[in-house]
Amino acid sequence: MVADVLRSGMLVQGEYVRRFEEGLADYIGAKHAVAVSSGTAALHLALIALGIGDGDAVLVPAFSFVATANAVRLAGALPVFVDISAEDYNIDVGLLEKTIADYSGEARLKAVMPVHEFGCPARLDSICRIAAKNGLMVIEDAACALGTRVNGQHAGTFGQCGCFSFHPRKSLTTGEGGLVTTDSDVLAERLRLLRNHGLTRKDERIDCILPGYNYRMTDFQAALGINQLGRFNQSLAGRRALVEQYYSGLADTPAVTLPEKKEGHAWQSLMLVLRQGSLSEWIKAARDQGIQLGAGAQCIPYTKAYGMSEGYGVAHRCERQGVAVPLYAGLDAGSVDSIIAFFRDRA
Repeated sequence: MVADVLRSGMLVQGEYVRRFEEGLADYIGAKHAVAVSSGTAALHLALIALGIGDGDAVLVPAFSFVATANAVRLAGALPVFVDISAEDYNIDVGLLEKTIADYSGEARLKAVMPVHEFGCPARLDSICRIAAKNGLMVIEDAACALGTRVNGQHAGTFGQCGCFSFHPRKSLTTGEGGLVTTDSDVLAERLRLLRNHGLTRKDERIDCILPGYNYRMTDFQAALGINQLGRFNQSLAGRRALVEQYYSGLADTPAVTLPEKKEGHAWQSLMLVLRQGSLSEWIKAARDQGIQLGAGAQCIPYTKAYGMSEGYGVAHRCERQGVAVPLYAGLDAGSVDSIIAFFRDRA
């Protein structure tokens, strides 16, 4: 495909990007899919396209990758953090409602940005109901959620838009890359303008309609994505089989707590919460046995950039004690058995 891209004469935002967008729109069930340069670019563009900026505030979960809150800041808005549920690592809908009711900041609450953490479906029925009741838009951070469904409906299609990532850690990767989905013709057109400097072309003349960004996807990236999309359901089934093996082997292990196993989970990652010992001790001990463990996500409000130190206890515990186990294409059942044995032997 690389040679085909070179022969096409369009290396950026050409035919392969169009095909990738069409394939993803069909798979996800969205009217429009707009490919961009990264998942962070997707979040940023969605906020800008929806008119969210200076003087506005967006509700975000306290536990995620920092890009979730950073995108809000980069748009000029204020992230308002909500702690998460210990059962699924997603935004706690009870606390979401309370945070909205108690909010007294100067910035106007304009949207809620639920994250489908590690591919686990957030409680979108409740989130969308709460948002509608309070006049808020919904922007889904579906960075890890390709393949995630809620009552049969794909993540990224519930709110005004959904934002996906194709970073190397994701189940489908284009190296870097992202996508915004929407059913709005107007929003899709604005997203397409914003990703390419706000430019239009007519009669071979270029005009700039509005100030935009260089957030385009290359056709090399799109070609990589097209190749994987055709077998994505098979890959997803393989990940789910490995997760079943982990749950079967670790269900009664006192060393860790497993998250709720939700219907429609895409399992981009499986994070366990340690009940004993420190994360660094576990990672070192695993490395000594040839097992690669990793951290989960960040308690964003406690990072130096956001400067908070209390109020988000569940997110903080998940950051300090959350450990991601190996879960990737090509991982075999025997290796999973060895990882399970490692956790059971240290219990």
